[in-house]
Amino acid sequence: MVRFVPLFLVCISLPAFQATELTKCEVSHAIKGIEGYQGITLLEWACVLFHTSGYDTQAIVKNNDSTEYGLFQISNRFWCKSSEFPESENICGISCDKFLDDNFEDDIACAKKILAIKGIDNWKAYKPMCSEKLEQWRCEKP
Repeated sequence: MVRFVPLFLVCISLPAFQATELTKCEVSHAIKGIEGYQGITLLEWACVLFHTSGYDTQAIVKNNDSTEYGLFQISNRFWCKSSEFPESENICGISCDKFLDDNFEDDIACAKKILAIKGIDNWKAYKPMCSEKLEQWRCEKP
């Protein structure tokens, strides 16, 4: 029985260390700095980020040849540097783990670079899911 106490304590403490999952309104507020950039609205971003990261600020998705980080799912192949992919182009000049915190200034700065270079189509969810019928992504919070 005594052996299970430490395991129990670890299990109950895990929620304190889990990723931050934001609401649609929290995301809309957090990314206001990218609103309208390259003509992309907050409604479009709310949709894209939901389908890309599930509004999880600590989302990490491994693909065949790269890993994507954070709310915007920014790839270590081109945009940021990680120990896993040291030959990254690191166009944004930043460590990928910086995209896993709740400070979105660097995420937005890198997303703007991606938009300027690749456009919104860099986010694969955009065309099939987020290019029309966007009212459901509006934040209804007063």
